Amino acid sequence: MKPTLFVLAAGMGSRYGGLKQLDGLGPSGETIMDYSIYDAIRSGFGKVVFVIRKDFEADFRDKILGKYEHHIPAEVVFQSTDKVPEGFVCPPERTKPWGTNHAVLMGKDIIKEPFAVVNADDFYGRDSYAVLGEALKQLAGTRNEYCMVGFRLGNTLSESGSVARGVCETDGNGFLTSVVERTAIQRVDGQIRFTDENGKEVALAENTPVSMNMWGFTPDYFAYSEDHFREFLRTRAGDPKSEYFIPLMVNDLVTKNIARVKVLDTASKWFGVTYAADRQSVVDKIRALVDAGEYPERLF
Repeated sequence: MKPTLFVLAAGMGSRYGGLKQLDGLGPSGETIMDYSIYDAIRSGFGKVVFVIRKDFEADFRDKILGKYEHHIPAEVVFQSTDKVPEGFVCPPERTKPWGTNHAVLMGKDIIKEPFAVVNADDFYGRDSYAVLGEALKQLAGTRNEYCMVGFRLGNTLSESGSVARGVCETDGNGFLTSVVERTAIQRVDGQIRFTDENGKEVALAENTPVSMNMWGFTPDYFAYSEDHFREFLRTRAGDPKSEYFIPLMVNDLVTKNIARVKVLDTASKWFGVTYAADRQSVVDKIRALVDAGEYPERLF
């Protein structure tokens, strides 16, 4: 059974200034998503599902979906704030999306096989897809066994400013014990640092595994997520800024010993367009990969 790639593409990039998911950054106008799909195909994925917002469906179908038609089956699902479980209603003051794990829930009716979750605007690299694809093939038919790609922190920093990363801790067998979101991470005088909740500067090692939202799940994850989302709505729906994130769900399953998450190491270097100033750097990095023979001049 081939795994599915589930691409989170519903968000607007407020810091970037527009729909960065649709920005052509490759030499033939490729988006970052195009490179993700290309890497997924050569890593053995059999289908791709995009979660988007209904208001840019026409533009998305026109600019994105058509190019994959003869390469890999592709489907679209939609995320909106009014998609909540029966018995709940979206508060009228709610305008912010419910978060990444709510987006994942949008795939529950069409994904029946092990699947990877990735961000549309992150360039993860060939090795990360190869590692994750192989792990997902091993998970077919299992329950409560998940995985995530743990990028080496030094390979994920932005040249344009500080970043937020999910800093991971693992046990002696490489299974996740916790993932904590840390903000304002940057390299200062050659050392990677962040400021903790007490205002103290903390140093992190170059190879510290961090989550870049590249997860591997089996379909049983949807039922856990739906139950957890109901609890989230009962306790936090009144806060218009609250979000139901993937690490929130994963941490709950791990700490309650319901599921295990294997942290997969990769040598891939992450990059993306967190800031508008990142764009040219991304263009240059993709050009260098093409020149090195890692990717063809035109993907599709």
